[in-house]
Amino acid sequence: MKTYRIIGIMTGNSMDAIDLVLSEFNGAQIKDICAFSKPFSKKMQQKTANLRLKVKNKNKAEILRLPEFKAIHDEYVKSVANAVLEMCAFYHLDKADIDAIGFHGKTLDHNPPSKAFKEGSQPYTLQIGSGKMLADLTGIKVVYDFRSAFILQGFEGAPLIAPHNARIALIEGDGIYYNAGNTSNFALIKNAQALLSADAGPCNEYIDSFIRKKTDDSCDFDAKYGKNGKLDKKLLMRLFDLDRDYYEAGLPKSGDPQYYHLSDVLEAIEQSDACFEDAVFTLEYLAAYTAAFALTLIEERFDLPSNIVLFGGGWKNPIVRESFENLLVFQGYVLPEHQSRFEVLRRRLKQRPAIKYSAFGQMMEARLMADMAYFKLMGMPWKLPEVKTIIAGRIANPQNGAYDDMLSLAAKTEILEKYH
Repeated sequence: MKTYRIIGIMTGNSMDAIDLVLSEFNGAQIKDICAFSKPFSKKMQQKTANLRLKVKNKNKAEILRLPEFKAIHDEYVKSVANAVLEMCAFYHLDKADIDAIGFHGKTLDHNPPSKAFKEGSQPYTLQIGSGKMLADLTGIKVVYDFRSAFILQGFEGAPLIAPHNARIALIEGDGIYYNAGNTSNFALIKNAQALLSADAGPCNEYIDSFIRKKTDDSCDFDAKYGKNGKLDKKLLMRLFDLDRDYYEAGLPKSGDPQYYHLSDVLEAIEQSDACFEDAVFTLEYLAAYTAAFALTLIEERFDLPSNIVLFGGGWKNPIVRESFENLLVFQGYVLPEHQSRFEVLRRRLKQRPAIKYSAFGQMMEARLMADMAYFKLMGMPWKLPEVKTIIAGRIANPQNGAYDDMLSLAAKTEILEKYH
């Protein structure tokens, strides 16, 4: 079997950095060769955040006509291409030895079935990032647009990582694989098979936004601010209430910053009596709380493993991680209406969970993109728990051609045709 070398790229919702990993794939075997990360400027973060607000409820033609769209798109893709070239130069990589790039693109909007049908709207997903342009700028084949195929078949379109977690489980063992990024999400893995996966809700989204609003820092690194605060129980309840419909929605479900209540959360903090440090601690506790609460939504037909495997930068915040661990072992504050749910969860866990940070965790989401590209090149379906037959992604070869793929907007045509 041919061995593939593929660069995986992730630029998450936080837009803090471009994460890249070069991985080697040979059947079930996965090995990381090297990794690289390049921060985005605050100016680029703000441009993208503003664009994200402007695309809401617009069709493809309307988005492409936005005066700032092309400039922001091109700057974004060129930044990604430059990061690839810088990584190749830094590690003395020959591009001829790289089979492909797996590229997620930047999500600007996401309206999955779990949310759309409840509201009477139509499901869609929207990413920017021309695979053709990236292929031309790097001289490497690009596999991209992974979400669209799932939305078009009526599935959530995110999270996509469960099959990759299952492959990592061949090395690190079964368990609940839990990501803490801008959004937190988990996958239930048994016998190296993904049984369930779902988003849990905002994790770093609220913390980072509040920190950026109040300080010159981009995040509460090592809980610098939060460790000097304490939990404001009244504020915690208010913040949970703002997203209660999402937090308490059944599984599976998919999340996106477009429909989290960030502005309401920030306003609620301003209106509270909490000092800055207490507000930060409470936001960090909320991230841990909603991650733990999501596990209470897992149906009883699933046996819960005693192993929990963590990945993603959010767990590096000691308050988030410690609060999450405490909530699973009869410690930590639980909202009164959730007492019975957490008692059931602790009974189902049977014993104190063994919680560890994955050895593959630092670049898990970037490697996911490389893995999905590998499956596309091999013609194999990406087997999410709810769907087994979809081969996801499109392929772009370097060609110096027209970039008619700056926008990937997939929507079910049976529901609403205006998105085509």
